[in-house]
Amino acid sequence: MSFLLGLASLFYTVMEITGIITAIIAVRETRTPQGAVAWAISLVTFPIFSLPLYWIFGRSKFHGYVDAMRTGRAEFQRRIDKHHHVPPVTPLSERLSPHSPHTVFETLAESPFLGGNDMELLVNGPATFKAIFAAIEQAERYVLIQFYIVRDDDLGKELGELLLRKVRQGVSIRFLYDELGSYSTPAAYWETLRAAGIEAFPFHTTRGPGNRFQLNFRNHRKIVVVDGHTAFIGGHNVGTEYLGGKDNGYGGWRDTHARISGPAVLPIQVCFGKDWYWATSEIPDLDLTMPAKRGTAEVLALPTGPVDTLENCSIMFIQAIASAKKRFWIASPYFVPDTSVMKALQMASMRGVDVRIMLPRKPDHMLVYLAGFACLKELSRPGIRVFRYDDGFLHQKVFLADDTLAGVGTANLDNRSFRLNFEITMLIEDQDFCKSIEAMFLDDFHHCVETGLDEYDKKNILHQTIIRFARLLSPIL
Repeated sequence: MSFLLGLASLFYTVMEITGIITAIIAVRETRTPQGAVAWAISLVTFPIFSLPLYWIFGRSKFHGYVDAMRTGRAEFQRRIDKHHHVPPVTPLSERLSPHSPHTVFETLAESPFLGGNDMELLVNGPATFKAIFAAIEQAERYVLIQFYIVRDDDLGKELGELLLRKVRQGVSIRFLYDELGSYSTPAAYWETLRAAGIEAFPFHTTRGPGNRFQLNFRNHRKIVVVDGHTAFIGGHNVGTEYLGGKDNGYGGWRDTHARISGPAVLPIQVCFGKDWYWATSEIPDLDLTMPAKRGTAEVLALPTGPVDTLENCSIMFIQAIASAKKRFWIASPYFVPDTSVMKALQMASMRGVDVRIMLPRKPDHMLVYLAGFACLKELSRPGIRVFRYDDGFLHQKVFLADDTLAGVGTANLDNRSFRLNFEITMLIEDQDFCKSIEAMFLDDFHHCVETGLDEYDKKNILHQTIIRFARLLSPIL
């Protein structure tokens, strides 16, 4: 018995010392003071419980990616030499309007808005996958595909059969998927693709020093690029539920994608190329010449993620909200923003901006859904209107600022998208495209129930208590 007590004492001493060391690391690396204090106290006080949680969920920086890009940059430059048209960002001192929202967006993206693009708004799954499959069918040289979730269901099989047919025609295909998002996809699905010559790889979110035990990070991007001139980005993953059937468990599915054809596809390819290099340590052979102009839209591809020096995703939302003079409408499946985005929404309301937030009425992740009630209460501005979508699950990630700026992409209004996920958002300046976004929103509002910021107050005490506990967990939701 004394031996067991001594062993237990030694074990706890080691855990306590490890907890103290990890607490110091947490204080140094956690982005917010509140998070640093919470982790430090729990690691020192309850090391047996908090140490595994920190190793799995505690990190907010993805280690190794930036170093890998730095290593690959020399080889990348050697390969492309002068045979590329990746445009630089205009220096601040040379800008005619340095206070324009363009300055912030372009600085974050390290790429400028590019004109001459043709845009198509793709509402819901059938339209989205019909357009994607048609574009892949027309591919002559290569196809780049990246999804968070890929299921081996009817839609996944249809995509796989199309890719197998194209690779037999001599089209090069590279396929990236998130191994956590696609954890249920059988290995046989990927093995079939690889056996036919398709290069299919997981993103490897647990690869690299410091990432081995982390389950916090996801590559949440959804990208398809065909022959370097046409791309698709939005909220859809590969799964039959995204087709919106009434029997999918949610009574439908509301989502949005966009097709981009023209110069803005170039930086999307660069984004894919970086992720591919991280996953494979190989630089893909891509056509980095500037695609021909096909329309009039000005578009910026803005990738964000846990490798950013700044919190680029939340800054993007803050700048978009700050740029609005008449209205800011946004749809997101999750609403757990940080305080800076909350304040931006409050200030927009104070300026008289028509602020509308569209959220799902039916949840798919209960904790995130519950935490959102507390966040809405914290907004506490009567001018902010809240709509709950009631015709299936709302999964689109879209915003509209005035009549001039639209955003379509993969980023949600939550901590995971702001700090932990690799995301990409297309910022579009085009009156016709913004009108189509406006029409889509107006149609969606007809399928909503307007509730308000007082949803929390209408809950009973038990429900409110659960909501508050869910709010405490928001940094890792």
